[in-house]
Amino acid sequence: MKSNVRILFAKPGLDGHDVGAKIVVRALMDAGFDVTYTGLRKSPEEIVRSVCDKKANVLGLSILSGSHIPICRRIKSLLQESGRGDILWIVGGNIPERDHAALKDIGVDAVFAVGTPLQDVVDFIRERF
Repeated sequence: MKSNVRILFAKPGLDGHDVGAKIVVRALMDAGFDVTYTGLRKSPEEIVRSVCDKKANVLGLSILSGSHIPICRRIKSLLQESGRGDILWIVGGNIPERDHAALKDIGVDAVFAVGTPLQDVVDFIRERF
């Protein structure tokens, strides 16, 4: 069954590793979500523009570079400016537990660390739509 939930999934910054992101994207597609993956090295501006263009319901970011806090701060600002500050927002990757609360304070709805079962990500989104 195809879902009407549109997910924009992106790899911000200079991180060049996207195998994990592609695995998450595939799991979301297999779960029936309408998923667009923007690819590597997208700027916050490109990501938010894509969120608006695709009329995404969910923004997913995969960040392994360690720059998750400044990137998410910039994206939050751009989301608010574009009128999309209310989007469901998830972040995954190599994110230390000590930074999870800071990301949630910025506006991220959930943080999924490396190794999180894929079904947990699917269930989190399904529970909200």
